[in-house]
Amino acid sequence: MDYEKLALELFNKMHSLRKAKPQKNIDGALQGEAFALHFIALQGGAVLPGAIKREMNVSSARVAQALNNLEEKGWITRKIDKSDRRKILIEITEEGRSAAEKNDKAIIGLTAKMLCMLGERDAKEYVRITGRLADIISNCNESYETDILPSKGQS
Repeated sequence: MDYEKLALELFNKMHSLRKAKPQKNIDGALQGEAFALHFIALQGGAVLPGAIKREMNVSSARVAQALNNLEEKGWITRKIDKSDRRKILIEITEEGRSAAEKNDKAIIGLTAKMLCMLGERDAKEYVRITGRLADIISNCNESYETDILPSKGQS
């Protein structure tokens, strides 16, 4: 089997998928404000921004921007940690919890609709393969940056 040819085909199909509107909605739920709000809601209490940063795997600046936007909408509050005044705790408001639930329901509904369109057999296989890929990728020792992208000064 020519895995390089298959990899190119997969890359092209993934690019088409990422451009599709439903996929953009799902991608949005897995990053940015929607993901941060979902994560905070799941914690059931106060959350440190660092925990959000680690879960989202983004920069502190990106988390700060998402939190600023969520706070402007009234969906979270920030409070100083009484036991360590250097720390800021993030808490979800009732409006934020409601928004998170509404967003989660919409994304699950959209995803279920797409899986339904695949049909039972293909939907189950897609979920199985996606899970297997997630396991393989999380167990890889090499990173994209060191294997694919040239180091500074190399061409």
